[in-house]
Amino acid sequence: MDIRSSMDGLRSLLGVNTPAPSTSQGKNSTAAAGSSFDSDHATFSSAASEVSQSASDDGVRTDKVAAVQAALAAGTYNVSASAVASKVIDSLLA
Repeated sequence: MDIRSSMDGLRSLLGVNTPAPSTSQGKNSTAAAGSSFDSDHATFSSAASEVSQSASDDGVRTDKVAAVQAALAAGTYNVSASAVASKVIDSLLA
């Protein structure tokens, strides 16, 4: 499966402009930055950033988002497996 063609299709579906290719980010910069597993980190692609920016803020509960972000930063965010499973089942049946 060609990921780039899938991303181009997603961009066209969402109406997001295709960015110019960036050579400064890639596998080498990620691998060189964190060769040890002492800390976790995530890096979003430019496509993910564009989709995030194009999304509307309607219905976002900023107080809840801030609380979850704080719990994640503190390392205290816990979700029960049964709660996750319940939500997955609910979304599949809806």
